[in-house]
Amino acid sequence: MAKQIGIIGVGLMGLGIASNVQSAGWALHFLDHPGNQPTADLVSGGAISHDTAQELTRACDTIILCVTGAPQVTNVMTSDSGVLAGMSAGKTVVDCSTSLPKTTETIAQLVRETGGRYIDAPMTRTPKEAAEGRLNLIVGGAAEDLAAQRPLLESFAENIAHAGDVGAGHAMKLLHNFVSLGFAAVLAEAAAVARKSGVEGAVFQDILAKGGGAGVVLDRMSPFITGDDCGGFRFTLSNSDKDIGYYREMAAQAGGAHGLADAVGTVFGDMVADGQGDKFMPELIALLQNK
Repeated sequence: MAKQIGIIGVGLMGLGIASNVQSAGWALHFLDHPGNQPTADLVSGGAISHDTAQELTRACDTIILCVTGAPQVTNVMTSDSGVLAGMSAGKTVVDCSTSLPKTTETIAQLVRETGGRYIDAPMTRTPKEAAEGRLNLIVGGAAEDLAAQRPLLESFAENIAHAGDVGAGHAMKLLHNFVSLGFAAVLAEAAAVARKSGVEGAVFQDILAKGGGAGVVLDRMSPFITGDDCGGFRFTLSNSDKDIGYYREMAAQAGGAHGLADAVGTVFGDMVADGQGDKFMPELIALLQNK
């Protein structure tokens, strides 16, 4: 595997991606950044740190983005020392961030103008699956570009779905997150009312699991419902607020209904405004209980 792989964004999810890419034998590079998780193990395994995205891009064949959202993608791509400044023909950008489809289409065009290729490949699941190399990827882009990157993507993803052209991956990710985060908000409110009504958490969880509340979100929220453990769903309320905001923007641009998304967005937005943005999703139960 002679290809050089760069990753920008070694956070909770990006660290798992980087570790699995490296374990699979790819030569790894990463952008040094204060927001990174500890990278000592990557470096001891041979990974090379770079001070700028431009420098990293020049050294790599494929660049994986795993940053927070559309503003961060735009900045890391278009700044004076960004990815585009280091792009040249034959390089590929794989954007695993959660971003706006319109931003994605704009960035992809800029990449193509350098002779490079671009696919959006946002992920689902949690840091646990990222560490295990079992993420789900929703890919937008040309089929041949996905085929070329599939061996790399399979080093950190269990399921890879091709959603359509560039931007379709990010559109489908926002649809997915509206459903999953929307259900999580409904579940958190119900669990908070259950607590205030004297219903035992184990009883609440068991009845839902055997009925209409069963599913992945309940599974991830259950440790907090029954024991105040949020380790199974380490997704912050600020990220939830951001993702629902992106979905609302996409829905409005499409002329689609978004009344329910507005209500869910208000719940997350209020929590962020109250200084609770760094809390994890299951903790919304306690926050609503005490509101």
